[in-house]
Parts: sequence; C-alpha cells; structure tokens
Amino acid sequence: MRQVMYSQFGDESVLQLTEQAVPSIEKDQLLIRVKAVSINPLDWKVYGGEMTLMSGSKFPKSVGIDFAGLVEQTGSAITQYTVGDPVMGLLDAFKGGALADYIVVKATDVAPKPANTSFEQAAALPVTGLSAIQIIDQLAAVKANQEVLINGATGGVGVFAVQIAKKRGARVTAVVSTKGVAAVTAWGADTVIDYTKQRLDQLNQRFDVVIDLSTKLPFAEAKRLMKPRAVFVSTLPSPVSLLSSFVNNLFSGKKHKILILKPTATGFSTLTKLAEDGLQIVLDKTYALANVQEAYREARRGKGIGKSVIVMD
Repeated sequence: MRQVMYSQFGDESVLQLTEQAVPSIEKDQLLIRVKAVSINPLDWKVYGGEMTLMSGSKFPKSVGIDFAGLVEQTGSAITQYTVGDPVMGLLDAFKGGALADYIVVKATDVAPKPANTSFEQAAALPVTGLSAIQIIDQLAAVKANQEVLINGATGGVGVFAVQIAKKRGARVTAVVSTKGVAAVTAWGADTVIDYTKQRLDQLNQRFDVVIDLSTKLPFAEAKRLMKPRAVFVSTLPSPVSLLSSFVNNLFSGKKHKILILKPTATGFSTLTKLAEDGLQIVLDKTYALANVQEAYREARRGKGIGKSVIVMD
C-alpha cells in the first residue's frame, strides 16, 4: 500500500510516497480503507521539527491526522461496525499516519460518517470540528449574548467556531483578510474586521471571549481586548505556554486557556448532529496523493478559506 513517510525533519520536500505492507489488526481494532485525509497546521509543525517534545525524534515518521474511509476489516471484539461502513476519525495528533491506503484504528478513534457529507467533507470534520466544539462549549463556555472575537476566522477551526458560537447565541466578531469577508458574513458573523484595513490594537470594544486561531495574537496583546473576567483561547500548546497560562490563571481574572484536543464520544456525537443539521463544511482545495508536497506547501501559505483535503485516488 501507499503511505506518506519522512525520515528527517524539514519542509515539504521531506514527505515521500512509499510502499508499505498492509497492516494487520488485533481483535479490538479496525482496518480502514482511507478515502480522504485533511491537512492541519499541526502536520507541518510536527514534520518541521517544532514539536519534538511531543512527537519524539525517532524516524521514520508518517503524517496525516484526520480521515474518512470505509471499514475494510473488523477485529473479533468489534461489534459496533461492520465491513463497508463509512466512517470518519482521527489518529494521534503528534504521530499521524492517516496518509496511507489503509490504517489501523480502535473503535473509539472513529465515528459514523454523517450521511449528508462526502468523504472529502467528512475528512475535514474531526480535528477542526472537535476543536471548535471544545473551544466554544468547554474552554470558553460561550453563552447567549456574549461578545466573542474570533481571530483567524476563515481557517479550518474558524469555519466551525463562527457557526457554533452563533448557534450558542453569541454575538460574533470575525477577524479575516479581505478575501474572507464574504465567507464569514455568510456563516453568520455579526461584525467582520478586515485586518488589512483595521488593526486589532485600535479596537475600542471589549469581549467576553477572545479566540486566536491565527497563532499571531499573543495573550499579552489580547488582554487589552478582554473584559475583566474574559477568556482567551489559543490553539498551539507548548511547555512554555502551558506553564505561563497556569500561572496567569492563578492570579488574573482574565483567563488564558490552551486547546489540547481530546476527542470524546460526546464530541463526535455533537459534531455529527451539527453536520446533519446543516453545519457548513468548507473545502478550499482537494489534491491527489501524488501531489502531497504541493498540497502541504500551498496549505502552509495560509491563503485559503476552509480546509484542504488529499484524496486517496
């Protein structure tokens, strides 16, 4: 089978299409025939060597976190899935491995694919959809009538964060480039800030929740946008940021919380229901597996709206 692997840290040129044996499963596992895999910013941070404390430095490594596909084989202890079932799911964020024709997972790693989604759309759901749910419903605990600022609102998580925050009754201010203004307006944002025309540090408004999905708004700068007991959520955990947020939260009414994605059955259930109820899934571009280097190179430039997906043709 085909699998994307890399044997050293670096840019997209380290990603190589290799031939590997189809993996075997144990009694509590599933063999999935992968149909589509989405691209996530964490991917290039891992293969770029920025996350070695969490990913380790042992090679070879593989790439790809969330996927959609068909159940190819079930272990003897599996009762909830049968061969041919369409599923979506995700692998360990720091180990990856989804960019392969076949992958082995546990039943807890997958959920039924929403019936109204394509495999490409379903592959774009798990990481960013579950992240948005965890941010909006748990870390920020967004409530009706709260003022929520989402910086970087047209990325993979932003697409869902805007929509889910609106479903929770919040008033959403979305920060995007000129290209994204129409999109976030269509998703329901109440106010749109084009950062090419207006700087955040010139805003007079204060917010109950500030969510930075761009990784370009540090907590030190976000504090001036926050009400006295507001919550700031960022999405790139590191030992330094985790420690500083812990210390801050002991003494400050302005809380800094960091997303560490923890997939749960409840999260998958919420995500599936949202998708079946019409949650918009925005795909920026799809690529063939043979073009994996190009796919990651273009995604890392960050100019698209929504998620890019690699199709296992």
